[in-house]
Amino acid sequence: MSSSSLSAVVAFVGADDLSLALAASFLRSGAIVRFYIDPEADESAARTLAEQGGGVTCASPAEAARDATLVIVLSDADGVDELFFGSEGIVKGLCTEAVVLIRSMLVPSHLEKLELKLSDEKKDIFLLDGYIFIGLSDELKQKIVVVASGRENVAKRAEQIFSDLDNMIYFAEGEFGCSSKIKLVNDLLESIHFVASTEAMFLGVRAGIHPSIIYDIISNAAGSSRIFVEAVPKLLSGDPLLIGSLKSLLKKNASYVMDTAKAVTFPLPLLSVAYQQLMHGSSAVIGGEPASPLKVWEQLFGVNIIDAASQPIYDASKLADQLVVASKEAKKVGFIGLGAMGFGMASHLLKSGFSVTAYDVYKPTLARFAELGGLSKHSPEEVSKDVEILIIMVANEVQAESVLYGNAGAVPVLSAGTSIILSSTVSPGFVTQLKKRLEAEGREIQLVDAPVSGGVKRAADGTLTVMVSGTDEALQCTGSVLSALSEKLYAIKGGCGAASSVKMVNQLLAGVHIASAAEAMAFGARLNLRTRRVFEIIQHARGYSWMFGNRVPHMLDNDYSPYSAVDIFVKDLGIVSRESSNLRIPLHVSSIAHQLFVAGSASGWGRFDDGAVVKVYETLTGVKVEGSPPILNKEDVLRSLPVEWPEVPMDDLVSSASHDSKKVVVVLDDDPTGTQTVHDIDVLTEWPVEALREQFLKLPTCFFILTNSRSMIADKAALLVKDICQNLEAAAKTVPGFSYTVVLRGDSTLRGHFPEEADAVVSVLGDMDAWIICPFFLQGGRYTIDDIHYVAESGRLIPAGETEFAKDAAFGYTSSNLRQWVQEKTRGRISENQVSTISISLLRKEGPNAVCQHLCSLEKGSVCIINAASERDMNVFAAGMIQAELKGKRFLCRTAASFVSARIGIKPRPPIRPSELGLKRSLAGGLIVVGSYVPKTTKQVDELRSQCMQSLRVIEVSVEMISLKSTEDRDQEISRVVELGNAYIQSGRDTLVVTSRQLITGRTPEESLEINYKVSSALVEIVRRISSRPRYILAKSLCLQHDEEFNRWFMEAADRVGADKVKGARSLITLGDYTTLRVRGVTSDAPAMIDTILSEAQVWMLAGMKALRRLLQHSRPHDPLFPCRLARPCWFPVSFLFHFRCVRDVPSWCFILMKMTHS
Repeated sequence: MSSSSLSAVVAFVGADDLSLALAASFLRSGAIVRFYIDPEADESAARTLAEQGGGVTCASPAEAARDATLVIVLSDADGVDELFFGSEGIVKGLCTEAVVLIRSMLVPSHLEKLELKLSDEKKDIFLLDGYIFIGLSDELKQKIVVVASGRENVAKRAEQIFSDLDNMIYFAEGEFGCSSKIKLVNDLLESIHFVASTEAMFLGVRAGIHPSIIYDIISNAAGSSRIFVEAVPKLLSGDPLLIGSLKSLLKKNASYVMDTAKAVTFPLPLLSVAYQQLMHGSSAVIGGEPASPLKVWEQLFGVNIIDAASQPIYDASKLADQLVVASKEAKKVGFIGLGAMGFGMASHLLKSGFSVTAYDVYKPTLARFAELGGLSKHSPEEVSKDVEILIIMVANEVQAESVLYGNAGAVPVLSAGTSIILSSTVSPGFVTQLKKRLEAEGREIQLVDAPVSGGVKRAADGTLTVMVSGTDEALQCTGSVLSALSEKLYAIKGGCGAASSVKMVNQLLAGVHIASAAEAMAFGARLNLRTRRVFEIIQHARGYSWMFGNRVPHMLDNDYSPYSAVDIFVKDLGIVSRESSNLRIPLHVSSIAHQLFVAGSASGWGRFDDGAVVKVYETLTGVKVEGSPPILNKEDVLRSLPVEWPEVPMDDLVSSASHDSKKVVVVLDDDPTGTQTVHDIDVLTEWPVEALREQFLKLPTCFFILTNSRSMIADKAALLVKDICQNLEAAAKTVPGFSYTVVLRGDSTLRGHFPEEADAVVSVLGDMDAWIICPFFLQGGRYTIDDIHYVAESGRLIPAGETEFAKDAAFGYTSSNLRQWVQEKTRGRISENQVSTISISLLRKEGPNAVCQHLCSLEKGSVCIINAASERDMNVFAAGMIQAELKGKRFLCRTAASFVSARIGIKPRPPIRPSELGLKRSLAGGLIVVGSYVPKTTKQVDELRSQCMQSLRVIEVSVEMISLKSTEDRDQEISRVVELGNAYIQSGRDTLVVTSRQLITGRTPEESLEINYKVSSALVEIVRRISSRPRYILAKSLCLQHDEEFNRWFMEAADRVGADKVKGARSLITLGDYTTLRVRGVTSDAPAMIDTILSEAQVWMLAGMKALRRLLQHSRPHDPLFPCRLARPCWFPVSFLFHFRCVRDVPSWCFILMKMTHS
């Protein structure tokens, strides 16, 4: 707790072990802690804590709450009203602005009534709903996790109270009641997992497997859950605490979930049957006396599990190690079944030095395997000849039967003494019968029952969990191969079929856990919870399972690319159902889970990832688990926001920041479009120390360094930025009292090298007080509202993660929430809950001073998201940031263009049109070059073709020819386009050179960037080789080239006027990816996207080249159109105006190209 809060009073009304742990943290922080414990409850623990740590026990809730800063209330639903509103209730003692956090298990409707009643009685208190638990994840092990929900200002106030406590993690989550709803989701999972664990253990014991062996293996396998790990040892030991756990699950947890589900009309089939099992186990009577749940279940399942647990035990892992040590060397391996798992296993065996011959019905997979150095055959029969070991990894028993005994099957050609490893998930009965059939062959063919667990990645890495059973001789013959495939290898006694029995138990749990995750997340969606946040919190709680952590992200991303399909669990849980029938053991929860997967398969989702079982709930109820924000009506959203801050606070602050403190804004522009949104600003494309020093000595408000780093791979981009920053530091040291702020100007749709470039800056300049993330860009229709970044289109606000920009081959992402985007792009290094935000409400209601206070309060190295929906919002933030900088704070900004304009106080200018330059129509045709391949650009091209088809000639450049084919093919394609371009322009036809619209990407982001470069350089070559003088050039998303030959064409000086004043060089107009032509001061919003190329083409088709040439010839270095000082020789984007000392040095026509992306 901060020093100002050391004397704070914290009251606990009602207490349990968790309350006592929390109270101990408050006491250690220096707070005064009071307790009120119900006289009928055991208060010895609280009295002990009071005596040892300084806490005080009170006689009534009112006494405990008197003058308290924070009151934490624990009560059941029956007693909560009396605690608050009784004659000595909490309300009687509450002081003004006290924070009350309710831990009580109340259904949402009861919480709402309580909030209303408290508001009537005490209007000046702050109410929070809380879910508090001990963290169980590796990340938050044994930390106290507080999830609080309520009004934003209240949650932030509580965070200040909790934040400095040791051993504490705090989440502020949503409106009042959300925390209790998240607890309901967790309780649902705990209840189902408990019953599933019970069913699984009894099934395994009934199948003849020692329960401790089952526990040891599954605790580390995909079927594990925190409830399984915690509850099964109690089950096996007959721990009486299990009864207490059951009553808690039944009375306080599962029943509340069921009541809430009924209130919101939501089906919970898995919890319903689990609830019946819990009720049966905790309330049954045997012989007239209440029965232990264990006895009830032993009677139900027909198994004495405690007797089974007391039988002699062995170490399955150590037994496997002994067999591997004694194993025989084998090198020639046959492999049948190169599915997702099989391919990884077979390829890893190749890497491990085995000779592997494989067969699969899918020929492309065989070809891939051959590329890795494996051998392929055309049938199981061909694979099986002369191998020492044959591995079967097919989908089911039917396929296993076919490859072994079907047409061209394996068994007839196997040599005597060959060993078969059956790794498919099949029923124990199938394995037992196969063993008998192989023995009947009389050729000493060995069978190893060896199902695997771990997933595709671990298969390829050789880190699977493998359970094996069979004769010692069979295991010794196959030990070297099994060891190569596994990280954990377990030898199960009991002969063939025993390992499949363990796998069956694992699959029961895995299948139930996937289905329960679907039920829980769908229920959370029905409760209007943010499903991604629910997932994040449950990861640390008792309701977590391995499958929950692995499959829920698929549900949240709505990505059902099959790793393990729905139909796999139709099969696997079908095996469980069949074996339970054979063993006469009822399995209620797993049977319901099986039917959910069957329903998914019957609905057409059988080949989807098994996480698609959530679609059953979505289809039945209409909810969407996908963690994506909805598409909104733009007008409605903007109208709902608070009124803008009334003042324009920038002018005086910009002057003060840039001159009084000698602080200059240095913008590293990752592609040239950023320079098109400013004017009267110097732009450097080279950055030697001396050139930077010259810029610093001018004390400009800002200057740009054009890096074009977005066209590079991440490593090169980072090195480039690091080099620039090292030169900036060296130059700054030569200018006394000088400082600067680095802005990484990037794409407003979040594409670019983040966090690599930011990390590069920090590696040179040191840690910043905060990283500022601000992609708002009004002219492009980019808004950030409630931390969600939106792209405006046709009157709608589309979450950025749902647009084509998010699918970029090089810079793709899934998160629209910028806090989650930071976590995604940093790969978890910076978690969502570590990211701070400045809301639109703060900007518009509290202004620059509040922005400054917020920025100054951030921990060093923080990341802060800036919400904005107008230029005034940007101005307010920029003013607050300048105030913070004047107090000595240092920031690194990753922003779009609007921030830069606001930060340096740029005044908008309308774009210059052809008529203002006096251009007339000439006989030559114009040239329009389009390389961008986002779908919006394609729409623009289609519209241009449609409306100008009579006067426009189109030349399509084959991207495949210029990026994937040979050098000769590439040159031939370029020559073809150049020849046609010259002919069309000479004939007076306006000419469109456009890349083919089929998107071609590489297998990796780096390969995609390489394709981009090849396409870009080809278009540069085309434009350079067109010798006919075009009347104008209009370029859409061309890529800046640092080309020596081009640099020769231009003199050492060029003056920057700016894209919002002139949207093109005198001989070239360029367009970015978005409509930015009619900028501030001209219209209040951007025109429709598809009009961009069309409208500009129609305007400039009317302009003549002669007037332009005359203007260039007669311009002088200090012409009013060229107000800036001379800059260094370079290649410039189109929004530069150039003048030349000697017109004769200019080629037949001049042009400048901008960034082209084929992405």
